Amino acid sequence: MPIDPIEKKRIEDAKEIRKREAEEAAKRAKTRAAKGPLHRQNKDEELLTGAFWAMSFTKGLEHSASTGLVTDPDNAKALRAAIDKGKIADFTTKVSLPTLLQRRRQWEAPTAGFVFDLQGPDAQAVTMPPAPALNAQDGTFDELAFEMAEVYELALLRDVPFSAFQDGSTNSDMAAAVQRLNDLPYAASGFPTALPDLVKGSPRPRTMDGSQLTAQTAFRGASLGADMGPYLSQFMLIGSQDGPNTPPEDQGKIAYGAQFIDQRVRNATKQDWMITWRDWLDVQNGADVRFDDTLFAPGTRFIHTPRDLATYVHDDALYQAYLNACLILLGMRTPFDPGFAELAGGAINREKTTEKRNNATGFALFGGPHILSLVTEVATRGLKAVRYQKFQTHLRLRPETLAGRLARVSKIEELDEIKALPDVAGQLSKMAEQLRPVLRAVQAHNDAMGGEELPLLPMAFQEGSPMHPAYGAGHATVAGACVTVLKAFFDTTAQLTWKGNSVAFRTPLESGGPDGIPVQFATVDDGARLEMQEASAPLTLLGELNKLAANISIGRNMGGVHYFSDYYDSVRMGEEITVGILEEQAQGYPSTSSTPADQFKLSLTPFDARTANKMVHLVIGKRVSKSDLRCE
Repeated sequence: MPIDPIEKKRIEDAKEIRKREAEEAAKRAKTRAAKGPLHRQNKDEELLTGAFWAMSFTKGLEHSASTGLVTDPDNAKALRAAIDKGKIADFTTKVSLPTLLQRRRQWEAPTAGFVFDLQGPDAQAVTMPPAPALNAQDGTFDELAFEMAEVYELALLRDVPFSAFQDGSTNSDMAAAVQRLNDLPYAASGFPTALPDLVKGSPRPRTMDGSQLTAQTAFRGASLGADMGPYLSQFMLIGSQDGPNTPPEDQGKIAYGAQFIDQRVRNATKQDWMITWRDWLDVQNGADVRFDDTLFAPGTRFIHTPRDLATYVHDDALYQAYLNACLILLGMRTPFDPGFAELAGGAINREKTTEKRNNATGFALFGGPHILSLVTEVATRGLKAVRYQKFQTHLRLRPETLAGRLARVSKIEELDEIKALPDVAGQLSKMAEQLRPVLRAVQAHNDAMGGEELPLLPMAFQEGSPMHPAYGAGHATVAGACVTVLKAFFDTTAQLTWKGNSVAFRTPLESGGPDGIPVQFATVDDGARLEMQEASAPLTLLGELNKLAANISIGRNMGGVHYFSDYYDSVRMGEEITVGILEEQAQGYPSTSSTPADQFKLSLTPFDARTANKMVHLVIGKRVSKSDLRCE
């Protein structure tokens, strides 16, 4: 039986668009490859391979009780060989593990970066710059020392309320932490403002204008709006009110179909972990020491302190915060990109009764189900790409391990293998000296918490970091990918206001003023409840989404498992992955105009933008350049 001509054309069109996208992806990859190696490490692994892999991820292998370094460098070499070969069996048959009395942890998905996907950039087609390095050759030593200090300081501030992370704070612990950070060489003369070089690697900004830290700007994200208003994104606190029979926003209940998601988190015990050398060593050897009966206390509360945020990101479903944010925005009837009406009917703003209504609207296309599925779909692509960076490229040690190096610096510096390296010898001692005030504060804290008077990093999790390297960060890559979807679908100029007995993100008035009273929510009564407050300046959707990505990413730093650069570069790689996916999908959407100038553009403001009008545009049915994705 002959194929119907209409069906035949559809089959051929589908084949052509897949073929075209594959050819375009290959063309971009070849153009990039012609410029030189895409993936570049810092020189720490290269220089220290023969010196017990002192700056590499070796968690799970056997470590010396004296120095904390691997006892058998050849075993570390075998681990690296298994990572590069990408065969799961090699991690079992060719790498020797220590004998443990406790349960043993496993390395997590070390071969995920070899997987091929059929949509979006290949897992090995995106990259990150070299991480800050210990060695003297790379020129990023001061940055590494600074971000190690940040992780230490966040551990010391773990039980300080987030209200102290704002202008007007009189909290003495916060003031002392900010002062110690500003005294470090990386901050003393002002932070860099230029973006890091993607090829060579270079210092990363901390503040938007390069100025020194304040309570308002410390430990925040380096993107538009992340330093505005409360530290926590509103999406980490509020619920979604949709009619008189649903809980108000200050109850923190998010409508999820006919059920509700509670924004409160489990109470964590006010205890820090891995603050004795024996505990630190057991964890480095791969012992699984997590025990929830001592990790958690009874009850729940809203996220009120860094420990609460670390607790959230300890067990979250990775895309959880962004799915929640999407549900909140949909429940608020937050405006979509206005061009959606030309593609699928769009959403009608419930507050504009005079708005002209289409007889068709979005659902499977440019509606709730479309964005709810897409905001989670991009996460798996990000995780595969970041696994390639973690294992096959950078193999960066975790902050807890670098703290162990500083705790045993005198023994490590005396090793002949270290002394023989002019670009590394003395660098750990130099860091310990640079961080001396920070380390003293940490040692006093550990002693007061029942640990040893050593500069071990106080951890929020008993088992410390996950069983994979630090750089990049899985949470941060997923944050960048998921938040980019939300930026692309919703009107990010919208502002959070109170109007008509409801809170919502509303488009500003034509005059430029807010449509309603600008508000924000904050935790009170030690996190027992939320309080709606009038905001001194409107919180924009763009800023709250950038803040959300930073909160989840830096929340991992608060647990002690990541550095700032892990956040900074990972969210940008996640963004690139989502832009690639959106760009490919855009080629398959039906065009509504034969005039290119009238074609609908899907637009978003990147993490690197310094002004809100610096955007990436994806034109439906037409490929456009992404050269302004990393923009000044």
